[in-house]
Amino acid sequence: MISIVTPSFNQASFIGEALESVRLQNNEHCEHLVIDGMSTDGTIDLLRASATNKGLRNMSWISERDSGQSEALNKGFRRAEGEIIGWLNSDDRYRPGCFEHIIQAFEDNPEVDIFYGDYLTMDEAGRVLEIRREIEFNAFVLFYHRILYIPTTATFFRRRIFDEGNWLDEKLQYAMDLEFFIRLSERGYRFKHIPQLLADFRMQPKSKTCSFPGRQRLEHQQVVFTTTPLLRHLKARRFRVVILTLLRSIACVRRYSEKLLRGYYWEQLLLNGHSSIEM
Repeated sequence: MISIVTPSFNQASFIGEALESVRLQNNEHCEHLVIDGMSTDGTIDLLRASATNKGLRNMSWISERDSGQSEALNKGFRRAEGEIIGWLNSDDRYRPGCFEHIIQAFEDNPEVDIFYGDYLTMDEAGRVLEIRREIEFNAFVLFYHRILYIPTTATFFRRRIFDEGNWLDEKLQYAMDLEFFIRLSERGYRFKHIPQLLADFRMQPKSKTCSFPGRQRLEHQQVVFTTTPLLRHLKARRFRVVILTLLRSIACVRRYSEKLLRGYYWEQLLLNGHSSIEM
């Protein structure tokens, strides 16, 4: 079984697409858990109506107050019954065939704990903006790159991660995914990249990514300072900033050179030369 956890708060304009993208996977062995934080924009009415839809019979939801996205996700992860668990935000969506690729990857690689794939960015209306192909897992790039290159919307976990007591840090609201991935990597869990387009990530004004980029950068930097091997023992902030700047430069070169060698930028140029891409 696959369990999909969707944290939700006032995303009535988009959550229907997220629900539909799970339904269209046509997987009978799937549950979709929506954890809502007491939305006031019509989301609850939409969820209530969707729960009676025979096509969404595997979707269930709760709506109660929480401290934010991290707590909502942890609630969902604790309820999840699947052997494979995915994290789909309420304004994103899966691409056709996503679950087939993921199931095959987990079956073929029993030693791997986390798979992540490629994705497309889209605008508020769902129009494709970019193809985002990613690199093979590299802990150094994960730790020190200026952005998190593993897309949560195209990431899936083996159940044992949560059975062994690994949860998101609920004090974090912008870089909880980064801290979680660093912690899992440090504990020896294995990551692997799937070279398949698995999901669509929406860039829209009300998302945290677009609304609070400054807060996101600050929390990202704080996580790097406190959790990564080369920085967590350094006390002088000015010295840490200098070292981080150097490490980020190295991480950027490693990531972008691999993407260049794999020809990922040519694919983006081809996309820019066409008006649309099949959804």
